[in-house]
Amino acid sequence: MRYRLTFIAGVALGYVLGTRAGRERYEQLKKSARQFAGNPAVRNAAETAAHSGRDIAGKAYHSVSDKVGDRVPASVADRVRSLRDRSSQNGEDDWGTTNT
Repeated sequence: MRYRLTFIAGVALGYVLGTRAGRERYEQLKKSARQFAGNPAVRNAAETAAHSGRDIAGKAYHSVSDKVGDRVPASVADRVRSLRDRSSQNGEDDWGTTNT
């Protein structure tokens, strides 16, 4: 209950501050966010983090699958297999391509 009240208070505070700042400030923040996201250093850092995350997830998958083995319900194993097959058929991942 405490966390719910904190969340509601945060939303209310954000709404009040956002409405007082107005549309002009919103557009200014949006422009700054686009410039930040378009920065090549930021894009490279995000891409590196995505690659590292994929590598770690792959290692974790193999580690868990070795330990769990056949104890996974058939429905879960089928779902994981179908997702793996679908991603390997496309030949590319959901994150796009690298241009570095």
